Amino acid sequence: MQKIIFATGNAGKMKEIRMILSDLTVYGEPVEILSMKEAGVDPDIVEDGRSFLENAVIKAKAVASCAKGTIVLADDSGLEVDYLNREPGIYSARYMGEDTPYSIKNASIISRLEGVPEERRTARFVCAIACVLPDGNVLDSEAVIEGKIGYEEKGANGFGYDPIFQVPEYGKSTAELTEEEKNQISHRGKALRAMKERLKELRRGPETLEDVEKSK
Repeated sequence: MQKIIFATGNAGKMKEIRMILSDLTVYGEPVEILSMKEAGVDPDIVEDGRSFLENAVIKAKAVASCAKGTIVLADDSGLEVDYLNREPGIYSARYMGEDTPYSIKNASIISRLEGVPEERRTARFVCAIACVLPDGNVLDSEAVIEGKIGYEEKGANGFGYDPIFQVPEYGKSTAELTEEEKNQISHRGKALRAMKERLKELRRGPETLEDVEKSK
């Protein structure tokens, strides 16, 4: 069985990741996905990139440096609110402080949008996935889900900013969706499925990532 380390300690995120990648095979083998804690790695990661993808690559490379020969995945994701100049953006996890409860972060965003009409409350979740292979090559994927900021927190199925992010086609927040519904349409679900397809194409042997890309 192949082992993949996912560069996160977020339990909610790991649950989503394992569901979405449950049928992943690499080199024709099933996969066990480990968090950093489960893998026993805890590198010092400085997320100083200027985009979600840059930060995802930084995290994946940092963990890969501590886990030679293992495939490492990392994501960087966040909420962009158009009326707030796309804040909190890449600082979503650190917005108002990393240890600040999301209930307070969500209340702050709703407060800053007080009086803003629905048509101007547009927002999106963005997710970038980076994968560092044992040979050092890097794969990446990125996806978004468009929506709007609600007027209050709704739902208890998600985490983070999910309770304030409304999905118009469902008429619900992402925290009100079932796990299956959310994983089907979410930014992370779409980015992970794209990465899953690329990982399934990997073959053992001397060929490089460039060879795989050329053969498509």
